[in-house]
Amino acid sequence: MDFKKIKKVYMIGIKGSGMAQLARYFAENGKEVIGSDVAENFPTSEESLEHENIRILLGFDENNIDPGSDLIIYSTAYKPEKNPEVRKALDGRIKAVNYPEALSAVFNQKYGIAVVGSHGKTTTTAWLGYVLLEAGFRPNVIVGSIVPQFKGGSLVGGSDYFVAEVDEYQNKLRYFNPRAVLLNNIDYDHPDFFLSREDYEKVFADFIKRIPAKGILIANFDDPVVRRLSSVNCPARVLSYAIGNKADYEAYEIKNDGARQVFKVRTREDDESFELGSFTISLAGRHNISNALAVIAMSVQLDIPLKDIRGYLAEFRGTNRRMQVLGEYNGGLFIDDYAHHPTEIKTTLEGIKSRYRGRFLTVVFHPHTFTRTKALMDDFSKCFSKADKVIVLDIFGSAREEQGGVHSTEMVSKIKEEEPEKEVVYIPTLAECEEYLKKNVGNGDIVVLMGAGDVFQVADNLIK
Repeated sequence: MDFKKIKKVYMIGIKGSGMAQLARYFAENGKEVIGSDVAENFPTSEESLEHENIRILLGFDENNIDPGSDLIIYSTAYKPEKNPEVRKALDGRIKAVNYPEALSAVFNQKYGIAVVGSHGKTTTTAWLGYVLLEAGFRPNVIVGSIVPQFKGGSLVGGSDYFVAEVDEYQNKLRYFNPRAVLLNNIDYDHPDFFLSREDYEKVFADFIKRIPAKGILIANFDDPVVRRLSSVNCPARVLSYAIGNKADYEAYEIKNDGARQVFKVRTREDDESFELGSFTISLAGRHNISNALAVIAMSVQLDIPLKDIRGYLAEFRGTNRRMQVLGEYNGGLFIDDYAHHPTEIKTTLEGIKSRYRGRFLTVVFHPHTFTRTKALMDDFSKCFSKADKVIVLDIFGSAREEQGGVHSTEMVSKIKEEEPEKEVVYIPTLAECEEYLKKNVGNGDIVVLMGAGDVFQVADNLIK
């Protein structure tokens, strides 16, 4: 696909997080972008779509598609049998590709650095992109969220470097041919598509096999699945990182002073250990030390001086919907987080609790998809141990799945079985939850709005 010849792009489902950032990338490259989507506000994408080269149509109608378009890109969330625009796009009159095909077509022409794994992709991608930007690499970056320091979710640079967050869902990985990969972790997810853990792990195993022999795999060896797959499936050079365990890049002597985390890093070569010194980050949680290690390892491989890596790492302020402080209501601090998998919930709450020690922590959890809720119910029942109170909303279903088969009240019961003393409340809707919080949030409280749906809207009317 020769993108230099493409002048006008039509995008179906343009408000999706990845689609919006790709639209921005095309617009910044001088392409005219027209896209369609539902009227609903998408906080992960609205800012990226505010561009003079992007026009958005609300609703789906086959007549929306401009016959003068050179390329149609459609979100994998929409199927031809249910979406008239996708159906029209696939009639063959205009070249049409799905989102991962479009992104990979750009990515594969560059020095592609793919950030993959079950958790931490967004933060790690943005963090590495920021370090490369500040180091003068002029990178191209696609992130699945808004990055305040990018003023959007993408960067368009003039270099050959392309850093992309690549999602494993629906095996999107199969389209990408990376030169370097940062593999954060492998933790079973998306049970609506991957029927077993083995199916899920296989897409990662197949992916890292495609890294060329002269390429690099930066792998989290704290994760036993990553360690196992990396040792048998990767033809490229493997560089490991870990916290307190033997690895090529090892973090140790971790200190948390509330506002920041400080840790030391040493690297190993031929069984010899070399100190890289202390690093400071403003992001909370042990998982963000792990994300930082991946960024450090990749940055060293790109010959960025250590003193620069140290400075840029400390400057990074995170992304939207990842432990994002929204503001205060009645003396309580509201935090928004995208975590929707039990492992993400557990690590995020540990990070928040360590930063806000001694404060009463309420979690408003919006379960995301019926299939995930049902398949991982036992894990969900154990992941809220750091919360003092848990509010569970009705499940946020996906348009791609059958509704039903499990209910939020089952999660409430399961959590209570695990922790009988914990206050666990079922509140069906966002509006009812807002009214509840008005009466129950007090001075010094921490309220975490957690989930991949629209739970953040609970705070819209509370925080002015």
